[in-house]
Amino acid sequence: MIELKTEREIQIIKINGKILARTLKLIGEKIRPGIRTKELDFLAENFIKKQGAYPAFKGYRGFPSSICVSVNEEVVHGIPGERIIQEGEIVSVDIGVLKDGYYADGAYTFPVGKVSEEAQKLMRVTQQALESALQFAQEGRYLSDISHAIQSSVEENGFSVVRDLVGHGIGKRLHEEPQIPNFGDPGHGVMLKRGMVLAIEPMVNAGSYEIDTKDDQWTITTRDGSLSAHFEHTAAVTENGAEVLTVDR
Repeated sequence: MIELKTEREIQIIKINGKILARTLKLIGEKIRPGIRTKELDFLAENFIKKQGAYPAFKGYRGFPSSICVSVNEEVVHGIPGERIIQEGEIVSVDIGVLKDGYYADGAYTFPVGKVSEEAQKLMRVTQQALESALQFAQEGRYLSDISHAIQSSVEENGFSVVRDLVGHGIGKRLHEEPQIPNFGDPGHGVMLKRGMVLAIEPMVNAGSYEIDTKDDQWTITTRDGSLSAHFEHTAAVTENGAEVLTVDR
């Protein structure tokens, strides 16, 4: 069942989203060649806790860290550790924030130093796909309109959307109904209503959309070793498109 949120609930999620956005900003300021992925995890956890919130991923279904850090061909769910980030890599950072009983979820892919033209295009296209999708998070539209906007935006630029992972509803639980695929025909499925809060998250591969899971049972990678990018916002459905909640304003 899809739970519609009150304005009060949306405002709580928005406060958490602001904490999340500021955490991502901090990561963006600190990420550089030579830093270990576990250092980013430490920075994020400390900052979130100082805001009176909790890093939502830590312990979630057994996940061992506070944030997901996925490098290059890693799509999502990368576990921070001893890996040293190198010049020219792209790093996707996914963060969840829990406070006052509600969740916010967001992600951003950062370039480290000078990256390849392909990597630049991949990040740009993925972010544009998210922005395109947000225009369809509007009362009276269909859920698959969001999915189709992402797929169309990505594939017309020669990349592929991951098909085995989805966006999701969010609120009192990190993952709620509905699931939001990043592909599909428009005009199908659930009709969107005010009060729905959605975590919309295109995951885009430079090569094939096929993925694998590493031996750690968490980290998802592209099967062909191509680069992957991930951007995500938590947004509330309104009469006029999405109200993005994971921003610092």
